[in-house]
Formats: sequence, C-alpha cells, structure tokens
Amino acid sequence: METAFDAAGLVGYRYRVDDYYEVGREKVREYARAVQDFHPAHWSESGAARLGYDGVIAPTTFASIVAMRANRALLENVMTGYDTFVHTDQVFEMHKPLLAGDRLFSDVELSSVRSIAGKDLLTITNTFTDDAGDIVQIMHTTVVGITGADVDADISTALEGVVMSGLEAAAAHPVTEAERAAPRYSTVSRTRVPHTAIRFEDIAVGDELPPRTVKITRGDLVNYAGVAGDVNPIHWNEAVAALAGLPDVIAQGMLTMGIGAGFVTDWLGDPGALLRFSARLSNYAVVEAVSAGGIEFSGRIKSIDPHTRTATVVLIAKSAGRKIFGLATTDIRLG
Repeated sequence: METAFDAAGLVGYRYRVDDYYEVGREKVREYARAVQDFHPAHWSESGAARLGYDGVIAPTTFASIVAMRANRALLENVMTGYDTFVHTDQVFEMHKPLLAGDRLFSDVELSSVRSIAGKDLLTITNTFTDDAGDIVQIMHTTVVGITGADVDADISTALEGVVMSGLEAAAAHPVTEAERAAPRYSTVSRTRVPHTAIRFEDIAVGDELPPRTVKITRGDLVNYAGVAGDVNPIHWNEAVAALAGLPDVIAQGMLTMGIGAGFVTDWLGDPGALLRFSARLSNYAVVEAVSAGGIEFSGRIKSIDPHTRTATVVLIAKSAGRKIFGLATTDIRLG
C-alpha cells in the first residue's frame, strides 16, 4: 500500500502529554454506567472500602478514555497518510487499580507497524504513570490504517458535516532522556490481597462463568461516545456507516470490551483482581434504530497457576450468532 510516508520508519516515535489526567469520581460513575457495570466499588466509597480501596475504583477499560485524546496528536498530525483507522486488537495490562483522585501521566509510542494483505497494522502503546512515577497501566491498541481508496469517496464530506466539534490534540513534547529512565512498575495489583467472591481452591480448568446477555440501544452508543470521547460517527450515524461499507450503525469495540470486562469482574467480585485483558475485534454488533442489539457473553477457565493463585479466562461475545471477539482472554488473581 502506498502512503504519503514510510509508516514503518516511524516505529519508536514517542511523546509525553504535557498535562496530567485526573481520575474523577463522577467520571468513574459515568463510565461505569456507559459500560453497564454496576459493581458497588465503581459507584460508592463504601462499596469500594469493603474491598480495601480508598476511593471508587475505575472499571477495567477506563484508561481508554485517557488514551483517546492522548493519541489524537499521533493519529491526526503524524500518521497523515491515512484517512481513517479501524480498531482490530486491544490489550490492557493492569499494575495498579485506578482510583478517583489519581493523576495519570501519558506516554504515547508507535510501537510497531506490520503489513498484512496490503494493509498497515499500527500498534500504539500508551504507558500511564502516577505521581510517584510508577507505571500503573499499559495499553496496546492496534488499528488498520485506511486510505481513501478503501472507502467511499463521499465519506470525507459526510464526516465534515457530523463530526464532533471542539476536538483538539493534547499538547505534548518528545520524551526526554530523564523520562526514558528504566521503567518502574507498580507492584500493587500483584501483591495486594484480592477480595474475590471466588476462591482459588474452588476453581478448575474448564469451569464456565454464568452467561450474561446485554441489550444495547442507539442511546447507549451515543452515551458511550460522549463519555469516552469516541468521535467515530459509524457508531451513531447511519449514512456514514453505509459509506464505510457497514450494514448499519455498529457498537464500539471498546464498549463491547468494557461490558465484557464487567461481566468477568462481576463474577470475580473484585474489579482490581483483573490483571490483563486482551481481545481481537473480529466482528461487530449491529444496533438498529428501532430495536436493541444484543450481546451474549460467556467464559470458561482456560488455565490456572497455583504458585501465583492466578487463572486465565477465555471470554466469548456473540451478537446475532457472530463472534465479536476472535480471541479474548483475561488474567485474574483470586483470594
């Protein structure tokens, strides 16, 4: 694929966002509502305190909203050879639970570029550190770079008429030598005693999680877009979705992942006991204007490690008989 620049030559391009992001109590609650996660630890100090937290804890995928603005400078000002991007893979690595009042400092890096079937797959790594300089969470986001040759020629004009107003990239600077110091990972997630409803001694390989079906409406898509800062109109505008080659408006991949993470942590009982969540977004959930879309979640324990009291859960999400995740797994710690 020909682009206006050598994408592979930009691998390693890295910057730090100038301002920090402060995790707000009400933002946590808004996001929890958007991903339909009603665990008490996300909603009240008392619910969080029962699990040993000093404030409401953010849902697993909360940091994606911090990354949305942080990544805009890379996607819009650096990766100028593409007209749009399609989300394909996502990985969250948790080293410390995010609580209301935490300040997050964001590093953004284009960590890899791969070419498959003539398409460029770009992986962006977000590293979030706290006031102490400890890494609290890492995100790896893979997108496909799409050029004008891959979409309807009228899509650019359509986007100009419906895209969210007031968008701007966060101010940033190249990472300095001091900021490139050897990374220091927080140990909290792997040393704190998890307060899980499920004990390690009570699980076995092959055990299945109780299934859950979630309904999603157009209102849910619009709400998530506003709360998370997802500006892509294919999630709420039928005309743009059609120009992009989609059968109708589709649910955000991160919305599906957010609901899926809540499905696991609701069973687990302690949202901070989820250590890693990865998913390949292989299909989509269509949400019609006059009826709710449905996503069916199920899961089973793939492996266990008695030395660390951890387990890996395979997560399945289906909509209208189609698998939304090509492969999705969560790593969890149990009490």
